[in-house]
Amino acid sequence: MTQTDTTHGLERLRGKATVREILEVAASFEAGARDFYSALIPKVSKRIRYLVEDLAAEEQAHSDLFGALARRGDIAEQIQSEIERPASDSRFSDCLHLPNLGEQPDDQEVLRYAMGREHAAMLHYGELAQTTPDGPIRDLFQYLAGEETKHKLELEKIYYATVYRGGGV
Repeated sequence: MTQTDTTHGLERLRGKATVREILEVAASFEAGARDFYSALIPKVSKRIRYLVEDLAAEEQAHSDLFGALARRGDIAEQIQSEIERPASDSRFSDCLHLPNLGEQPDDQEVLRYAMGREHAAMLHYGELAQTTPDGPIRDLFQYLAGEETKHKLELEKIYYATVYRGGGV
């Protein structure tokens, strides 16, 4: 085996992950978002408080879906299988690091962050839905990609209303 063969093999290994690893990162992403938005609720303006409450509840629901999936015995073999890491993996993983928006976060800053996070999740779950084998895990990723797309579109509407109509949400 040559150095080139070894290097190529290592690159291929780095490009794969078990479905379990992918699910663990996604569950951590959703739980982190839930905690982040929950902590923001008392800090944001009343204009967007309902939205941050909704985001926290949605992230909790997503986290619950991952928990329910992990407890299913009928997919144990699929969870152990390896798949290619999606191109969106690094951006998605970057979202695990949450910003400190301060004690009185600006509405626009909160909305921009939430839009970016939803966009990263939408792309990531969409790619995973394309590469994961048929079954409940793929179904979950397809569902979440659609949910994140809806969230992103709603956030964009609110953002543009806030920015271009002087804060009227």
